[in-house]
Amino acid sequence: MSDHYYTNQPNADHKFAAFDFELKGRKLHFVTDSGVFSRNTIDYGSRVLIESFSIDNLPAGALLDVGCGYGPIGLALAATTDRFVEMVDVNERAIDLAQRNAGRNQVENVDIHTSDIYADVKKTSYAAILSNPPIRAGKKVVHAILTDAYPLLVKGGTLTVVIQKKQGAPSAEKKMHAVFGNCEILTKDKGYYILQSTKED
Repeated sequence: MSDHYYTNQPNADHKFAAFDFELKGRKLHFVTDSGVFSRNTIDYGSRVLIESFSIDNLPAGALLDVGCGYGPIGLALAATTDRFVEMVDVNERAIDLAQRNAGRNQVENVDIHTSDIYADVKKTSYAAILSNPPIRAGKKVVHAILTDAYPLLVKGGTLTVVIQKKQGAPSAEKKMHAVFGNCEILTKDKGYYILQSTKED
């Protein structure tokens, strides 16, 4: 159990890996390790989420990346927008990597720290919350990410997540619609659904 990527302190022996990856037109350098999600490359779902997400119609405010891992989503958005991005994960090894990856890529408009979902986030309102949720942590955790996002968003703010159809995208879509009163499928790509809800009031 302690070696899962969604636990606080993975005990797996270190196996560092390094690679470059272009996200939203920006080449970024990542160092990863064992005990974190998708250590060998940026997983396809995160790539689709990053490319599908736009800040064009967002209200003012910071972005929040929940379950940030070693940093691909939050760092890509911080590097290619003028928004401040808070990045949280329960996995301390992942957070250490994300902090180091921010430094490697000279991305300074971020705050990266541990938090069990929203327990220790530092703001009370965000313009957008994004997540590639830890499906293997179970439906309760995933639905907490979806449900508890609502009070943390400003009016007009969005929750955007990526989930595979076979791993619960239809269930997540129903939950988001129940919480927000709306849910749009931004993209379907190789079984990955990008779901987005907007806080309308």
